[in-house]
Amino acid sequence: MTAVPELPIVVVPVGPDDDGLDACLAALDAGTPPETRVWLADDAQVGPRGYAIIERWMKRTRLRADYTRRQRSLGEVAHLDQVLSACGESDVAVLAADAVPLPGWLTRMSASLAADGAIATATPWCNSGEAAAWPRIGEIAPMPEDPEHLARAVAAMPAVHPELPSAIGHAVVLRGSARRRAGGLDASSYGSWYAALIDLSLRLAGLGWRNVLCDTAFVARRDEGLPAEGDMDALAVRWPDWHARLAGFLMQDPLRASRVQLSTLLESLGPPQAQRDLFQYPSPHMGHEDR
Repeated sequence: MTAVPELPIVVVPVGPDDDGLDACLAALDAGTPPETRVWLADDAQVGPRGYAIIERWMKRTRLRADYTRRQRSLGEVAHLDQVLSACGESDVAVLAADAVPLPGWLTRMSASLAADGAIATATPWCNSGEAAAWPRIGEIAPMPEDPEHLARAVAAMPAVHPELPSAIGHAVVLRGSARRRAGGLDASSYGSWYAALIDLSLRLAGLGWRNVLCDTAFVARRDEGLPAEGDMDALAVRWPDWHARLAGFLMQDPLRASRVQLSTLLESLGPPQAQRDLFQYPSPHMGHEDR
């Protein structure tokens, strides 16, 4: 019997948004296979209520979770680079602390890496995912009203793995060997994960790796990530054609057919199986404190 490969380590850089963190952890627990390795990495950002949420979740979760907290903040990019470096060449899925992963997200993102050894990053659909946004590219749509139904629809999509201009920060799985070859994150040039991930993606592409859409997974988020002050200027200096490339992608929308296909699947999908109660998914507005 062939051994099932271990899923990527899930890294959640936890922050001060208590409500977003509560909803994220509830969805993570409900939509991720038991015993998945999870690292909640705190750069001295979580307050007392957030810590209570994490402590309570750690006692209940089916996942193999750890929580670390720095005594003093190192900075978003430097801290995350330190965490990723500690993971060695293991594949890692970085999940935003205010993101709400739909069921099956990690298994399908891991399958994207397995599908093509040239794929270095795979990013799922998101309602506020910029180039990976659904139902409209580059727009922020409301959180999904029926996450379970949308999860079933996106699971029925063909796994084509089309190219993206770069990975996107709501959720991304990183091939460990590729990340290490590219040198990790550049904490000296960028203050945000948003910009550091773009820079890493472009360096990976320059080395011949691919940054793709995982078209069979969906991770929701209320808002898009934001660059730190000066980050976009730094990107423009290092990558003069980046803004033009992104603008061209948004205008041409090469993923339009895939967006339409997902919308069609969502409308045509039949009712769930009778055992729906076994796969219940928490509302993005309901965390552990509300249940």
